[in-house]
Amino acid sequence: MFESLTSRFSGAFSALRSRGKISSSDIESTCQEIRQALLESDVALSVVEDFIADIRQKSLDALPTLQSGTNQANAIFEIVNASLIEILGGQARRVRFAKNPPTVIMLAGLQGAGKTTLAGKLAKFYADQGNTPLLVASDLQRPNAVTQLQVVGESINVPVFVPEPGNTNQEGVNSGNPVKVAKDGIEFAKSKLYNMVIVDTAGRLGVDDDLMKEASAIRDAINPNEILFVVDAMIGQDTVRTAEAFRDGVGFDGVVLTKLDGDARGGAALSIASLTGRPIMFVSNGEKIADFDIFYPERMASRILGMGDVATLAEQAQKAFNPDTTKKLEEKFVKGEDFTLEDFLEQIEAMSKMGNMGKLLGMLPGAGAMKKQIDNFDESEITRTKAIVQSMTPAERRDLKLLNGSRRARIAAGSGRAVSDVNKLVEKFTAAQKMMKQMRGGKMPGGLPPGMALPQGMPAMPK
Repeated sequence: MFESLTSRFSGAFSALRSRGKISSSDIESTCQEIRQALLESDVALSVVEDFIADIRQKSLDALPTLQSGTNQANAIFEIVNASLIEILGGQARRVRFAKNPPTVIMLAGLQGAGKTTLAGKLAKFYADQGNTPLLVASDLQRPNAVTQLQVVGESINVPVFVPEPGNTNQEGVNSGNPVKVAKDGIEFAKSKLYNMVIVDTAGRLGVDDDLMKEASAIRDAINPNEILFVVDAMIGQDTVRTAEAFRDGVGFDGVVLTKLDGDARGGAALSIASLTGRPIMFVSNGEKIADFDIFYPERMASRILGMGDVATLAEQAQKAFNPDTTKKLEEKFVKGEDFTLEDFLEQIEAMSKMGNMGKLLGMLPGAGAMKKQIDNFDESEITRTKAIVQSMTPAERRDLKLLNGSRRARIAAGSGRAVSDVNKLVEKFTAAQKMMKQMRGGKMPGGLPPGMALPQGMPAMPK
């Protein structure tokens, strides 16, 4: 979503670093370039003007105290980074849990924003942390919304409280009372000792009185601990206008941005917290249930400025990689034992659990320079590489010297690949083993071998 903006920021600071000693006119030129980039990304004008005024003044104030050279550009970069974090909300805000369970979370927003799917993602997120969420189907306006929530709940093994059967017409619209369903859902959660309730409410195609009245009535009936406004990040400036209307009409505590993986210009994410005075609390960046996380302003700023998001990448790796397996690999490295294809197989299986490889590579610092390679990365190549390794015997995975011509032909046939594919994998893996031996011996090579211990087709890190 922020590719164009990241490219413009990178270009502006690259030019600034090339100037050596920086003058006030250089700062002004950089500010104007950033201003234009933000406006083209659909950031609200008032947010842009405040942001530019802030970084201009702080940069000019700091200029007399800065030494000549690249440190000046880096110092201004840090000023921009700090200001960007501020307009994104400053710091992550977590859900406030009720002192006496259940914690009640009400979702509000327009139809099409993805509230129902988001309800499932939120429930799974907290269920994985040991909570016991209950989903409540109070969207009785949209056809088959109740059924959709039931399907989502079943897919994540989270129970769903639904209105009494028999009230649904042929169009799939339920004629029950959404306020009563919400209240009954809370009482049911209390009786069954669920510690969290997530209430899915109806939306409309646009903001209208009926939507506001229904949402307000549910709010007053259930007294939620958190009201989360769910908004489609793809709709640009309308995102902010809709959020302001909901804030004034119903009120909400935080924002959830959906479809953050889309190709919109991203201005909503940079405008909404500043203009509504409410923090972005969660983001949904894909269609899968796992494509959901807490919103960290500092991490988003880092990605926008081209520094990647190593913290999120590390967290995902920690979830995917078995601690015992990691410890075993560390011990092998210390003892001087070879990294084998059996170890490699465990690694790529863990990497598969981390999600879309293109997204993961996009979190690396300097990912913008690899954009073409990342966009062209073939996810299925991981599966094909895994098939080659799995077609080997355990002895062959441990000792590549056993792989003579006939064995390689058998492996190729077993994996549905060509012998040349098997040869390429063996060559890359042998190069990776050699590099690891050099690292263990304290001799760092000048560069990484292509595709070092990574699936075929994965781009090498830029030097």
